[in-house]
Amino acid sequence: MVATDDPEELLNEIGRLLAEDREYPSEPTLLYAQLDHNMIGESIFKELGNQVLYRWPVNERLPYALLDLWELQEGKNRWMELEYLVRDGRFEVAYIYPDAIDPNEDVVERRARSVRQHFGEKPIIYPPWPSEDDVAEYGV
Repeated sequence: MVATDDPEELLNEIGRLLAEDREYPSEPTLLYAQLDHNMIGESIFKELGNQVLYRWPVNERLPYALLDLWELQEGKNRWMELEYLVRDGRFEVAYIYPDAIDPNEDVVERRARSVRQHFGEKPIIYPPWPSEDDVAEYGV
């Protein structure tokens, strides 16, 4: 893990961590993350031709890098969700602040809209749920 308080270094580290998924091409990849105090939810999507594949996070360091980035913010107006898109050897980041989030809309709806925005109207293929032995647990 990169020990830094430089957001650019953390964003680069997040890209490196996403690239560690060697089972599928590293791009185009969309990371949609939701963060709050003691809560990190990350969803990874890979565009594969005429479909989008949901990937379980393969790197246990990814949530910590996201949390480090989130904790760099000062004050009360912190972003709550993040879109991190890797395409053509570059990454783009969009921060989503609480005032841009409809309280009546679920994160699942916002995430699906983000996938459509970046990859078009393609079906999203979700893997089967992992067994309890395969579920990652993180210390808080």
